[in-house]
Amino acid sequence: MSRADNARRGRPVDRAKREAILDAAAAQFLEVGYSACSIEGIAAQAGVSKVTIYNQFGGKEELFRAAIERECDSIRTKLMFDGDSEAIRERLLNFGREMHAFLFRPKMRLFELSVAAETARDPAVGRAFLDAGPRRMKAALAALLTRARDRGELQFQDADLVAEQFAGMVKGMAEIEWRFAGEYDVERSKARVENAVETIMRAYGR
Repeated sequence: MSRADNARRGRPVDRAKREAILDAAAAQFLEVGYSACSIEGIAAQAGVSKVTIYNQFGGKEELFRAAIERECDSIRTKLMFDGDSEAIRERLLNFGREMHAFLFRPKMRLFELSVAAETARDPAVGRAFLDAGPRRMKAALAALLTRARDRGELQFQDADLVAEQFAGMVKGMAEIEWRFAGEYDVERSKARVENAVETIMRAYGR
């Protein structure tokens, strides 16, 4: 039985403490990166003991995954409601803008660079990041596209592929320029999102 499995059998933590732990973890992961943050520092910031964190999450990797999942869910919850009050064009514009707001935060640049460096030492860190972040966001986008197809707004065969195409166009060169040079052109990025939406609508709109 893994340490995480043992942790889940431990004493439950109340919701307020869990949220405090995740708040502290997200702040430290974003501010100093994965390798530099510690369970001790997160516990001190959250006002809980190290034992409480280990009992709830099992370890640093599991806490990292939970913190990143919650960050991504803040966008997913906002965008993935099940109604059809907005046309798919507007939904995609909102999604693209939220993607940029999430990805191009100053702290996110340091965080992604530190995750990449840590992944070279421990590939499990990279897999945890992919599963908790990019893959969850891709699944949410694919679900949005699928609902639009079911409503007759779009026509395509592979929702995952279309989600990848849209996300790739939205990020474009901006992601590389931001990561390696710290450069980000707000107006150019707005145009990039709008162009990505128009391209999807021309290719798959009905």
